[in-house]
Amino acid sequence: MTLDIHTTRKAPDSRIFILQAAVLGTAALFVLTGCSSKNYVRSQTAPIIQQTNELDAKTAVDHRNIVDTDERAQKGIAGAMDAANTADQHAVAAGTSADGAQKNAQDAYNRVDSLTGVVANLDNYKPLSDVSVTFAFDKYALTKADREQLDSFASTLTTARGYILEVTGGTDSTGDAQYNYQLSQRRADAVVNYLSGKHNVPPHKFYLVGIGKDVQVASDRTAAGRAKNRRVEIKLMSNMSSSVASAPAPNGQE
Repeated sequence: MTLDIHTTRKAPDSRIFILQAAVLGTAALFVLTGCSSKNYVRSQTAPIIQQTNELDAKTAVDHRNIVDTDERAQKGIAGAMDAANTADQHAVAAGTSADGAQKNAQDAYNRVDSLTGVVANLDNYKPLSDVSVTFAFDKYALTKADREQLDSFASTLTTARGYILEVTGGTDSTGDAQYNYQLSQRRADAVVNYLSGKHNVPPHKFYLVGIGKDVQVASDRTAAGRAKNRRVEIKLMSNMSSSVASAPAPNGQE
């Protein structure tokens, strides 16, 4: 009976031991499995986290670069606008100066109805040469042919002395009389500005005569006649004899 009792008591101890071992094994397996799972997750997520961090860093750098580029672009645009405004101001100033110079030159031209009573000793002036340029309808710009004619005419002035230039502008009778008066002035101004600007003819040498007056050289009844009336005539006159007038001036004086 005693043996049976001890045998009966030992059996539960073995089962408990086995159960405890099983529990400990399961726990160890769980721990190992859990560690393995964490390691696996860590190994899988670490590259993603690294890539995310790198992407964030690159995004931040790109943003800074974009901001810097935008700032430089804005500064460049502002600088270009300032330069353009400055250039515009200079251009306006230059244009104003040029307009003022041209106006001063035009004011120096003698605008008269006739030479009588204006040019002293007019009877002593004799015509040496003349040229006439014509214009298209309602135009006052010089053509290439006009400029060539004026260049040839100006070549005779290099040796002329004591001379004046009688300039007569005209239009045909078509249109408003006041408008034609202004148009004839623009045509005469185009001629004298060309001779003064390119060939250095002094403004006081010009006498713009009969500008806007209906001084016709042909009949306005025909197209050919009207074309002849749309003209500017330039007459070279000198108060010296032909031999003296054409002789070169000493030391470049008149």
